[in-house]
Amino acid sequence: MLKVDLHAHTLYSRDCLTRPEDLIRRARAVGLDRIAVTEHNNVAGARRAKELAPDLVILGEEIKTTHGEIIAYFVTEEVPRGLSPQETIRRLRDQGAVISVPHPVDSLRRSAMGLENLLQIIDLVDALEIRNARCVRPQDNAHAERLAAEHAKLTTAGSDAHTLFEIGRCHLEMPDFEDNPESFRAALALARPVGTESPFWPHFASTYAKLRKRIRPVRYNGISHTG
Repeated sequence: MLKVDLHAHTLYSRDCLTRPEDLIRRARAVGLDRIAVTEHNNVAGARRAKELAPDLVILGEEIKTTHGEIIAYFVTEEVPRGLSPQETIRRLRDQGAVISVPHPVDSLRRSAMGLENLLQIIDLVDALEIRNARCVRPQDNAHAERLAAEHAKLTTAGSDAHTLFEIGRCHLEMPDFEDNPESFRAALALARPVGTESPFWPHFASTYAKLRKRIRPVRYNGISHTG
């Protein structure tokens, strides 16, 4: 069985300072077989990480819609923020991506879709993220797991790492799969979530990252990254 973290960020997200090289090094150190790089509203970070470690990285994106966030895997074309959930899903379907909803009913996170919005699009997505290490209240992850079971959805799990400490804290144990959405989707049907929520302090690290980038942009790979 593979150990797969399906939710992680690098400095290509405005609230993170982790360099792709360091994410890859840490992922290997904690025994991950795959890690999805899911930057906020861009695929540039995932593409950079994929160049560095094609055997390890799944190319993803976490997209802010008008009604909460959607996360997708095997994305081939960036989907912009600010579209409706339905239009976001349509664009992802057009490129064959596997679609999930991250931290869908997190009661403390403004970016969460929430139950009412989720139920409007749940039949349009492949999966729900049922274990997110940044959910402060474990009962919110448990609620997501119940919803996935009630609606016969595949399930995903991830650290939502914005720091090196977090990488791998929540992940899936799942069968091996080829680097394509069809094989990945089939393996998800046999996946098992593992891990526990992170402590609260990494949220402060994200706030610091945004402030740090506003004061002094971080230069990486020829690009200035701002908060």
